[in-house]
Amino acid sequence: MEIKDIHRVYFIGIGGIGMSALARYFHLTGKGVAGYDKTETPLTRELTESGIAIHYSDRLEDIPPQFLDKAGTLIVYTPAVPDTHSELTYFRKHGFSLKKRAEVLGMITRDTFCFAVAGTHGKTTTSCILAHLLNESGTPLTAFLGGISEDFNSNFLMKGSAYTVVEADEFDRSFLHLSPDIACITSMDADHLDIYGDHENLKKSFLEFSRRLKPGGTLLVKNGLSIPGTTYGIEDNADYCALNLKIEKGSYIFDLETPETTLQGIRFNKPGRHNLLNGVAALAMALKAGSEPGKLMDAMETFKGVQRRFSYAIKEEGFVFIDDYAHHPTEIDAVYEAIQEMHPGKETTVVFQPHLYSRTRDFGDAFAKSLEKFDRVLLLEIYPAREKPLEGITAEWLLEKIENPNKKLVKKNEMTKEIIQHLPEVLITLGAGDIGLEINNIKKELAHAI
Repeated sequence: MEIKDIHRVYFIGIGGIGMSALARYFHLTGKGVAGYDKTETPLTRELTESGIAIHYSDRLEDIPPQFLDKAGTLIVYTPAVPDTHSELTYFRKHGFSLKKRAEVLGMITRDTFCFAVAGTHGKTTTSCILAHLLNESGTPLTAFLGGISEDFNSNFLMKGSAYTVVEADEFDRSFLHLSPDIACITSMDADHLDIYGDHENLKKSFLEFSRRLKPGGTLLVKNGLSIPGTTYGIEDNADYCALNLKIEKGSYIFDLETPETTLQGIRFNKPGRHNLLNGVAALAMALKAGSEPGKLMDAMETFKGVQRRFSYAIKEEGFVFIDDYAHHPTEIDAVYEAIQEMHPGKETTVVFQPHLYSRTRDFGDAFAKSLEKFDRVLLLEIYPAREKPLEGITAEWLLEKIENPNKKLVKKNEMTKEIIQHLPEVLITLGAGDIGLEINNIKKELAHAI
């Protein structure tokens, strides 16, 4: 089925960050859109308010009748939905056109100038920075983002169709459906071992992605990765290299040396060297596409950030509350290093919600080493997402591995009370599950304690 033949799109798992961006796209391009999700969230409420019909029970009778007409209807589903899902089973049995999210992204971006950002960490922030840079420099683009950009207050931007910005997701080898003009690989740390089996197979998949470029395309890779390409980095002789780095009032100021020139005095306001690396990657991609350097430098300074990526929920003298999506040991390490750089010597409490039983099992020792660096550790139960429990893999099992006497297993409804009893100078909430939905409640309760 080609895009021109699609009249209606039905999403199974419409509330996912990537799925909801696609739903917005089809809705804005005049297609009929509806969908199912397991739970109501702020994202699904926004979609409903825009006129998209969503239901939360796996019942065929809740599907709007027009979406049961096979002619002109596309079914988009996420791999997180189990094969036993009755709606998915029905559409398969009756011969509907079914595609995964990544396949649809491939269809949409095929005839555009496509920027694709891949990596086990950093792809959401990098793609949000890139979309902001291109938008500020006047590029007509559509962006499908894996997080809520604070510049657009959305995970989707549609300001033209000539250029597209997408995240190239390695989960389920989804990124192999894309054929970008300019691609970037930010990282290749071991992850999704439930899919790949081992780290080597994951790296092979990234190598395969690097070969998906359109003829004459450009690949940027973080300096030090084992895949050939144009490199970017910080003070490491990369092809696009941030030099003369300074910190002033919580902001980075640096020069960017490129193969053609040197851009001086660039200001970037997001804390953490991992975020600065993401900024350098996005800036390099935009420069490779021919965007005007002066406009890009101005846009780097005005980038606001991404929700749940080192986001300051509270920033006051004597108390700071940071929320981050970090759900892998490498990401937790990056958050810790950013805190040490921006808030040195401050007492820290981290609240961590592990994401997936398989990831907790695969990286248990590494999680423990990353978490025990903080002064105090509060651990929530594992967020299962698409998985069923694994025998012996529990939050208690992980807690036992953490070599820090100031550690405790807490229930979600008790964590704020626990935080207030031992109020730190810096509070950090981490995780990719539903902990992000608790941030406003934590802020309200903390308002009376700080």
